[in-house]
Amino acid sequence: MRDIGAEFRALHRKGDPFLLVNAWDKGSARMMQALGASAIATTSAGHSFSEGRIDGGTLTRDEALEHAQDLISAVSVPVSGDFENGFGDAPDIVAETIRMAGEVGLAGCSIEDGALPSFASYDFDLAVERIRAAASAARALPRDFVLVARADGVMTGQYDCAEAIRRIQAYEAAGADCVYVPAPPDRDALRRIVASVSVPVNVLTSGAFATCSRTDFAEMGAARISVGGALARVAYGAAISVAKDMLGGDFSGLKRAAEEEDINRLLTE
Repeated sequence: MRDIGAEFRALHRKGDPFLLVNAWDKGSARMMQALGASAIATTSAGHSFSEGRIDGGTLTRDEALEHAQDLISAVSVPVSGDFENGFGDAPDIVAETIRMAGEVGLAGCSIEDGALPSFASYDFDLAVERIRAAASAARALPRDFVLVARADGVMTGQYDCAEAIRRIQAYEAAGADCVYVPAPPDRDALRRIVASVSVPVNVLTSGAFATCSRTDFAEMGAARISVGGALARVAYGAAISVAKDMLGGDFSGLKRAAEEEDINRLLTE
């Protein structure tokens, strides 16, 4: 019997990062797989945009799970869930989210350490207990499941890199399979983050890291590269740009659109 979680875990190799492509609907997931993606992730931002909402605590757990099932049904590669803060503050709520994520067929998911919609970081002890509860739930699932613990305080301005390292070390000790500190200030900071733990580290291609290559991330020791909501923002941004021109009477931007034959080919491969 196929263990999609074990397949997903095997992709995580320090210094040999794979690209986890964040898709926002079934079509984008199917196209990314056709283009060669070895794994897909949901994106809370992209999903929120597709529902006409802003990112950050506007999705319910049921909506996120249903959306994840849609993506799983569209592809054969592992799918991981961007499940924000686990849809609740209490450790038992986060544990239940992990159990439900496993039940719908996800190969893993990430859990943030900030409350929503305020983005205020949880107290250290509570943050660790939330990951401990999530890890316990993940290990109780009938197949492998990759739990990613996120330390978001650097990105949100809640704490510095030293605190982020303290947290991810505690998250590793609590049972996290992979850790993630979005938006560290520079490459040296990312190297320190990677060196501080023995579990794989996910990196985000944004800000100072948007110009990095896969080789650069490999040299820094990353095991996984994700794009978050960036690809969805590119797609929506292109539509906004062309629509602005169209509404002003200029339709030339439509010449840049992908050919229908290409879209059809990717959706059927």
